Amino acid sequence: MVAKDVKIINEQGLHMRPAGEFAKEMTKFDSDVTLVFGGKRINAKSVMLIISACIKCGAELTIECSGTDEEAALAKAVELVESGFGE
Repeated sequence: MVAKDVKIINEQGLHMRPAGEFAKEMTKFDSDVTLVFGGKRINAKSVMLIISACIKCGAELTIECSGTDEEAALAKAVELVESGFGE
């Protein structure tokens, strides 16, 4: 398992569009991808679970990836978050 702490920088947080983009990209990987936020573990391949977590701008969370392509999954997840999802 690999993990990294990140901070959400886009102004609207993980609303529908960035949550959908994040989940879509994570489904391309075989590894399990989990967001750890507010004491909860969220399946990062589920747009509904991401949205229901109410992750706002400035929130700090941990991305955990476990599986055969965990390094690539983590790199893509971090890239998406650090880019602010293009917003």
